[in-house]
Amino acid sequence: MRRVVATGTFDILHPGHLYYLEESRKLGDELYVIVARDANVKHKPKPVIPEDQRLHMVAALKPVDHAILGDLHDMFRPIVEIRPDIITLGFNQHFDEERLRQNLGERGLDAEVVRIAGYFGSLASSSKIIERILNTRYRSGPGGS
Repeated sequence: MRRVVATGTFDILHPGHLYYLEESRKLGDELYVIVARDANVKHKPKPVIPEDQRLHMVAALKPVDHAILGDLHDMFRPIVEIRPDIITLGFNQHFDEERLRQNLGERGLDAEVVRIAGYFGSLASSSKIIERILNTRYRSGPGGS
């Protein structure tokens, strides 16, 4: 059985997230998704949706077999426990693939690292969704246009 791990913040679910998870699931028999903890999101604004709710939403998606929260102190701990054959990265995730392979090897893991191509719909990012809401709903301030 080929296990695949996908990771991400998954704030404000959108078609790009679904595409990433569908493409990840196609690579194996079982898809685990590690949802980033609120405290660990440092490379972009903090999530709008709390981590427990993001986890619940991701777990409900059809391609997902298992969804868990990431570890607060060691991002590799869940990966060591799952022992995946493949780890997928989203097209815009900030990981150096070679460095990730080295870090995995240091922990005795020989997982293949695969970057999933982007989904280029008009609302394929949480920041674009937030921007559209602000521009269309709050152009002149709350309640008016």
